[in-house]
Amino acid sequence: MVELVGEPLVILLVEDNDAHADLAIRNLKNNRIANIIYHANDGEKALDFLFHRGAYQEMKSSPRPNLILLDLRLPKVDGLEVLKTIKETPDLMQIPVVILTSSEAETDIAKGYNYHANSYLVKPLDFPKFVQLMNDIGSYWLGWNTVPHPNLKKEFPQVDVTIPPIIRL
Repeated sequence: MVELVGEPLVILLVEDNDAHADLAIRNLKNNRIANIIYHANDGEKALDFLFHRGAYQEMKSSPRPNLILLDLRLPKVDGLEVLKTIKETPDLMQIPVVILTSSEAETDIAKGYNYHANSYLVKPLDFPKFVQLMNDIGSYWLGWNTVPHPNLKKEFPQVDVTIPPIIRL
């Protein structure tokens, strides 16, 4: 397993099923994957947390997560809408979002990637496989994966990509 050192690692788990959430949190903590895990049980709370609205106005109570684990079938605001909003928001778009769902529907998978999910994972029904999946998620996304520091804000100039004409011989 990758040793995770440095700043506290924060995961936002967006999951409406309390049993699934408890299982995920327990496995992430048992494997020392993250220092802090926030749990939102609906899409609206997740967006409030990310946009510092309502009960989450204080930055200390809603720090920028290093990783978002997102279920799709959520009350109030659907998971795909949450994903779309995150990836359309410049301050949030670089946060890795992993869809963690029981849905194997091709339309959900396609929409997830169309909305720029970083990964789409189907929750295994087998407990040992779920434990391994949570360990692998943490090791990869919080250990091996490298992302820009959230305080580093760079403006990248627009690049004009001109495609040369096709010349048929």
